Amino acid sequence: MQLTPRALCAAGRAAFRESFPVGGRDVARWFPGHMAKGLRKMQSSLKLVDCILEVHDARIPLSGRNPLFQETLGLKPHLLVLNKMDLADLKEQQKIMQHLEREGLKNVIFTNCVKDENIKQVTELVGSSCRYHRGESVEYCIMVIGVPNVGKSSLINALRRQHLRKGKATKVGGEPGITRAVMSRVQVCERPLMFLLDTPGVLAPRIQNVETGLKLALCGTVLDHLVGEETLADYLLYTLNRHQLLGYVQHYGLGQACDDITSVLKQVAVRLRKTQKVKVLTGTGDVNVVQPNYPAAARDFLRAFRSGALGPVMLDRDILQGVPSVEP
Repeated sequence: MQLTPRALCAAGRAAFRESFPVGGRDVARWFPGHMAKGLRKMQSSLKLVDCILEVHDARIPLSGRNPLFQETLGLKPHLLVLNKMDLADLKEQQKIMQHLEREGLKNVIFTNCVKDENIKQVTELVGSSCRYHRGESVEYCIMVIGVPNVGKSSLINALRRQHLRKGKATKVGGEPGITRAVMSRVQVCERPLMFLLDTPGVLAPRIQNVETGLKLALCGTVLDHLVGEETLADYLLYTLNRHQLLGYVQHYGLGQACDDITSVLKQVAVRLRKTQKVKVLTGTGDVNVVQPNYPAAARDFLRAFRSGALGPVMLDRDILQGVPSVEP
């Protein structure tokens, strides 16, 4: 189904929210600490490592990275891999690179581990990096770090496919917390001989603000129910509308764009037949009423975003434009 000119005009006239009221939301409750044990294990393994390979989500290239990585592991050469580039709107890629360079990150690569895009650049950069006191060692050892569910294990498996023609060495999943401990070394290349250390996702001890927390949650770094599926769906709708990313209108066959999450989820639920019968007590007895299953519709809305079905999205666009978007 194609969006009609009438629908596009109606979407353009829609009065979208200019800010997302956070209410009294406590972002600290969503993120259960920064997993200090995992960070200590990483530090203890530094003497065996030539290079730090930090993986992050390309949809939030500027938000949500753990500052402790640079503080505690920054003695080694640092390579930032922005994964899931196929899901990100990279029209302002140059601005992203400039912003990261001002933060001291000169080696930045965008990848798509599913299709093995730009994977070879990772080993090329690692192979050309300084090795300090490990120069006499035959093999390279790289530590892979990042917040949960950004594709660290997927990157390791992609490198193995590229260089060794072998299958999965580490377990991957769509939920945070799959890798729970610093694992033994995984070989990913023969020439040069290269091993990677997979590590558990480690969040910052404090999330900067509620908006950053919502972005991280949208990208799956915490379990959805900790934030609330409908809250996440509402923030996603606010973001899509604010930046005129109206792919959801066509995806769900809606008449026009809408800024009311209840109305959108109702239409999604009806279209997908995600309804439930509820007994309502009336003066004449119990009556079965069919109601939309709002949580199920919200889960589908989030799945569509995370799979790319709603189109590529850049959640950090406001940072790049220097425009505040969430009420304090």
